[in-house]
Amino acid sequence: MVKLVNLLVRQDDLSHEEFVEYWYEEHVPLAKQLPNANKYATSVPTAPERSEYDGIVELYFDDMSDLQAAFESEVGQEVQADLANFAKPDAGPTLYVDETVQMGGDE
Repeated sequence: MVKLVNLLVRQDDLSHEEFVEYWYEEHVPLAKQLPNANKYATSVPTAPERSEYDGIVELYFDDMSDLQAAFESEVGQEVQADLANFAKPDAGPTLYVDETVQMGGDE
């Protein structure tokens, strides 16, 4: 399993609350349509004023080819374009990782 982890930074003209509202109400329904995605998780800091990032997105795929195909698809292109409506696409790091569950979940 391959996981994409992206730490998101909001656009300068949005408050943290506006960022989260757009993300959850507009972007999430679009991103949930990504082909080949097995899981889509979002995290928001409990104290955003003390956090360097406004949110974390985690997308799970069987392998890198499924991940690449997802973002090369029409929906994937829309998801990437929509990101700029509420976040700075290149402001936070993006990681592509192999996840190993050490406790809980599907050990």
